[in-house]
Amino acid sequence: MGPQHLVGETVFGVAHIFASFNDTFVHVTDLSGRETIARVTGGMKVKADRDEASPYAAMLAAQDVAEKCKTL
Repeated sequence: MGPQHLVGETVFGVAHIFASFNDTFVHVTDLSGRETIARVTGGMKVKADRDEASPYAAMLAAQDVAEKCKTL
């Protein structure tokens, strides 16, 4: 994902968070906004439709995105 970088090199990204009444989106891109590094929604993390917009689903989505970004 994205251009290659050296081990130990600091890499920056921008976290776009969209919270609606129905779902929460966490989308991390590079600084230009063109390359997607990670994208997770609350609906991807919980089973019940009524829980998609809950703070718990948003927390799980943010944790998943953070783990994906750490592996870069």
